[in-house]
Amino acid sequence: MSEWLASYSQDHQHPVNRVLHWICVPLIVWSALALLWTAPVPESLLRPGAWAVFTIVLAFAWYWKRSHRLGAALLVALSILALICAWLFAPLGPTRMRWLAVGVFAIAWAGQFIGHLFEGRRPSFFTDLAYLLVGPAWLMDKLLNRIGLKEKP
Repeated sequence: MSEWLASYSQDHQHPVNRVLHWICVPLIVWSALALLWTAPVPESLLRPGAWAVFTIVLAFAWYWKRSHRLGAALLVALSILALICAWLFAPLGPTRMRWLAVGVFAIAWAGQFIGHLFEGRRPSFFTDLAYLLVGPAWLMDKLLNRIGLKEKP
């Protein structure tokens, strides 16, 4: 994970790009979870949000395998985003929440690409799709470092 984080940092040096990533990456993650939240499930077996929860479990396993510190912190963050999805799903319903998620997703991705115009580099995921998971880990690593929860050597 440390190699991915270092490589990701190299692709995100410009201050405007960094700010846009702090805003856009969480919005992209939320919108992806919200879209999964609205995906139909067999009502006799599962509840709305089941696909989002399943995806969170898979993402957690991926992060945990690479860093227990980041895996635990990202599980908390992803759980908060799932709670926001559950809270919004009740009043909005699947159709309106889906449209909200599509709009947020499109605007946040546009923000990411604008950031990379300032950076003068292509987004990292063009070289390896794993960087789609590294982006949230990179932000979480920076947040944990800022609050004094640094990776132990």
